[in-house]
Amino acid sequence: MKGKRYWEIGGFIAGGVLMLFGVVAIFLGANGYTTTRDAIKAEGITFGSADDPAVAKYANQWADEQVTTGDQARAFAKIMREHTLEGSGGLTYAQMGRFQSAKDPGNPAGTSDENAAAKDENGQPVANGARNTWVTETALTTALNMSYMAERLAVFGLVVGVALLLTGVGLVILAFAVFGRRQEASSPATVRPQTAVPAS
Repeated sequence: MKGKRYWEIGGFIAGGVLMLFGVVAIFLGANGYTTTRDAIKAEGITFGSADDPAVAKYANQWADEQVTTGDQARAFAKIMREHTLEGSGGLTYAQMGRFQSAKDPGNPAGTSDENAAAKDENGQPVANGARNTWVTETALTTALNMSYMAERLAVFGLVVGVALLLTGVGLVILAFAVFGRRQEASSPATVRPQTAVPAS
């Protein structure tokens, strides 16, 4: 009987711990969700008009609105990438040279050969401005995509918290059910008193 009692107590403890973890996970998820949205809103980023092809493609429903959610931050990151590709002639960071080409200064492809690079007044190679733009774009879009990921992780935390809470409640109910059944089984059966039959 002692072994069964230990299992019952273990069920209550396990259920209680899971419920506690669930409440904590829900709190952390809700806090992360609101913190992420507050941080995005504080940046004051606003979508352009729907006349911009990139905005029309990725965020037509949010044109001229402020970026306040993870989904909007991700859409804005896509718009930034589109604009950067337009400015670099469709070339990515890895496809461009480090320096501005002396033969074709307007070509965003540039060159990585110092001898073929355009030189400044000190004789130093001139950096490829189009390529440097990608550095800024990558930093900003990474931050925007991280905001999206942080919001999704916060939602995931909320879902896990609810699941843990419900599992804990289920374990406690199960422990109560088993405990009550054992009590009923171990209680003495009620004996009905027999009525004496008078002798004829």
